[in-house]
Amino acid sequence: MDTDTPPAVRLTGLTKTFGDVRAVDGIDLTIEPGEVVAFLGPNGAGKTTTVDMMLGLSRPTSGTVEIFGGDARKAVGLGRVAAVMQTGGLLRDFTIREIVELTASLFRPSRPVDEVLERAGLTEVSDRLVHKASGGQQQRLRFAMALLPDPDLLVLDEPTTGMDVQGRRDFWGSIREDARRGRTTIFATHYLEEADAYADRIVLVRRGRIVADGTASQIKAMASGRMVRATWEGADARALADLDGVESVDVRGDTVVVHGKDSDAVARFLLSRTPARDLEISAHNLEDAFVALTADSTSTEGVNA
Repeated sequence: MDTDTPPAVRLTGLTKTFGDVRAVDGIDLTIEPGEVVAFLGPNGAGKTTTVDMMLGLSRPTSGTVEIFGGDARKAVGLGRVAAVMQTGGLLRDFTIREIVELTASLFRPSRPVDEVLERAGLTEVSDRLVHKASGGQQQRLRFAMALLPDPDLLVLDEPTTGMDVQGRRDFWGSIREDARRGRTTIFATHYLEEADAYADRIVLVRRGRIVADGTASQIKAMASGRMVRATWEGADARALADLDGVESVDVRGDTVVVHGKDSDAVARFLLSRTPARDLEISAHNLEDAFVALTADSTSTEGVNA
């Protein structure tokens, strides 16, 4: 990497308060050009507030935001940054092509309209009125509009909402191809399997602070323990609960599920001292890690805010 090239995003000591509420509490984050980063956290974690400051929509209470080494608002004004939000007004009585052509007229230079429609998978429905387009097509329209200035940084909020399986695959294929060309992408999603499959890095935020930052495999490894599942009629839950490292035992009919830090010890016990059969051992998935690293014991927060 060229050491003279500034990071795509650099947040230093970033805070944002609203009265007595500290929405962002000292975030330090550096994202390099070409990275695809999932920015995740429960409701009220401070994600949206942080993104607003990245986009120059809100000023920090303290700390700094640098986008490609300069001011966020300037980067947005130059078309180096674009955003695709989950909601946002679209002109209902215009066709998809007309909306893209109108938006293209606001940028000089702009990527060709036909190229952007093709990139967003909208060519075949470009003459459809917006209010007759599906939710997934409307979200792809927002993506097409964001591509017009050919941004170096793309910020996405729930980008595949409403898309079918093939549409999601095509979308992420496009994002990965652009990443190879150097475009940086930051996205929030409640489809954690998308973060697992397509992000170079996952950043987890809780109560305005970063609690984990790494690859999907590194994040999953932070949630200690594994799950052991077996068939055992009349399972002795107490005997399992007394094993060292066992965190929970759940008996569901003839199936017993054990969560613990030492899955090998649980497996040895089940296979050597009980009639258990059909034993399975599985590691935590990203959802398990998300809950373990971000949830409060009294929280009812969701994944997708």
